[in-house]
Amino acid sequence: MRREIAEIPEAAARLLDASDGALAAAGRQLRELSPPVVATVARGSSDHAASFLKYAIEITAGVPVASLGPSIASIYGARLKLANAACLTISQSGKSPDIVAMAEAARAGGALTIAINNTAGSPLALASDHSIDILAGVEKSVAATKSFVNSAVAGLLLMAHWTGDDDLLAALRRLPEHFSKAIDCDWMPIASALTGENSLFILGRGPSVAIANEAALKFKETCAMHAEAYSAAEVMHGPLALVGPGFPVVALAARDASEPSMAQTADLMSGKGASVFVTSALAEKATKLPHAATGHPITDPLTLIVSFYAFVEAFARHRGLNPDQPPNLRKVTETI
Repeated sequence: MRREIAEIPEAAARLLDASDGALAAAGRQLRELSPPVVATVARGSSDHAASFLKYAIEITAGVPVASLGPSIASIYGARLKLANAACLTISQSGKSPDIVAMAEAARAGGALTIAINNTAGSPLALASDHSIDILAGVEKSVAATKSFVNSAVAGLLLMAHWTGDDDLLAALRRLPEHFSKAIDCDWMPIASALTGENSLFILGRGPSVAIANEAALKFKETCAMHAEAYSAAEVMHGPLALVGPGFPVVALAARDASEPSMAQTADLMSGKGASVFVTSALAEKATKLPHAATGHPITDPLTLIVSFYAFVEAFARHRGLNPDQPPNLRKVTETI
């Protein structure tokens, strides 16, 4: 896992260098289609990438995005009416039967289907109108890292080609250097707050909610520790009741319109005695974590997950665990 985290900048650069082919072609067809809605299909870390892209597409392109449950096709056999829509499927292996079945159903329902996966020629790729190879390279660790990042980058590249967003394209080109800086950000001060704890909250807002969900999953996978992800707004509607002295909270704030409210929530929880860590210089009470800012509000959350990956791998080993061999899990999960 540590080696693959270190490969993230190189993997992203490789994707960026090869992005003018399939991604540009899919982007042109999206521009011609001008879909009124985009549907996504994914599970696990890939679904977190899809959630990140949901926010990015809605904020940037103004097109609503809906997540489709793969079982709608694979178990229930429902037929969806998707004429003039676009359907984005994300899968590392491109082999899970339920994901493939949903892509086939979306295509049959009239959608333009685009697959983002790390396996050229996979069943998912063959079932889709366009196939995007994220070029992350072989990923052996059960916990996805570079494949998650490249899936998100591929989706942003697709969106930038679709919308003709030159500023976003330029920001994406700079990401490999920012990822290198993000790996070196030291978040180990969080470790002391987790001593003797069995659970924590991870907060985000907007696109960084998806990053918080990915971080919470990695805590479960690698550290045998329960973590729950919430929107910094949603956490105020009930879950705040669990927050008391010493309760650990990690707030993943990006440099976007949500940063002031994220910092405010972090300080509010800190004021209740919680051990709060936040990636924002705007906070006054919460402990500030170093972060690698990218200069663009849509790409900024991606450096946060890279810094988190470096931390969680080190923290798992700090707890005496092997993050490369989590119990009960395997790399490729094929569900029906």
